[in-house]
Amino acid sequence: MNALDPLIRNHVTVCGNPDALQTIVFSHGFGTDQTAWSALVEALGGRYRIVLFDHVGQGQSAPGAFEQHCYLNLDRYATDLVEVCDRLGLTGAIAVGHSMGAMICLLASLQKPGLFSRLVLLCASPRYRNDGDYYGGMSEEEFGRTYRAIHENYPEWASAYAPMAISDEHPAHFTKAFAAGLAAIPQENVLTIACSVLQSDYRAVLPKVQVPTLIIQPSADVAVPREVAEYLHAHIRGSQLRVIEARGHLPHITTPDEVLHPIEDFLAR
Repeated sequence: MNALDPLIRNHVTVCGNPDALQTIVFSHGFGTDQTAWSALVEALGGRYRIVLFDHVGQGQSAPGAFEQHCYLNLDRYATDLVEVCDRLGLTGAIAVGHSMGAMICLLASLQKPGLFSRLVLLCASPRYRNDGDYYGGMSEEEFGRTYRAIHENYPEWASAYAPMAISDEHPAHFTKAFAAGLAAIPQENVLTIACSVLQSDYRAVLPKVQVPTLIIQPSADVAVPREVAEYLHAHIRGSQLRVIEARGHLPHITTPDEVLHPIEDFLAR
């Protein structure tokens, strides 16, 4: 297993207000890195200590840290997050995660109770494939096509997926930046990371969450349908659900104020 210092392994950045009483840990999603949070960090950094990091296999994380057999699901990513927080001496922090990063925060809260005092889950999904009465957004056929497309020609898939994920109502530079982020993932890591996300099923652990949780869902998201957000809300005890006026899977980048406002309301309570 990874023997690197977690702060090096995950390219950890600590910024914001060093004297703040509370710390926010931001956990990015697939195809992005810690820079995806820049707008929220600028808005919140004066009031909170901020911890940013890159998941192993993405961003500026240590290249040698990605061992495929360790990252076949999201559990090891959650362990990485716990180790980063332990290395920084954090307890009772606020965790804000996007997409796969949101589920990683949730799993880390279960691995180490007390690590987080609040969870903010943005565009989160415990399972992407449909299953009986559960609607995750992807049929078995769609899952198979996506898996094959990533395996056979990842650059082509990334170029096609980026504009759908961003939504065409947003300026083209957002799409170009996200496409570049997807393309930056080392080719040898892509399929393992994608499968760790798309093949995950963490529905069973949702009732175990004990941390006050805010679920933020865009009004239109090609990757995570609203039904998934409602499922999370129904199965995480005491959670809050905010559907925001935003289109696309990366609203913290394209419309950060729509994400910031519910977070501020949640933290103020």
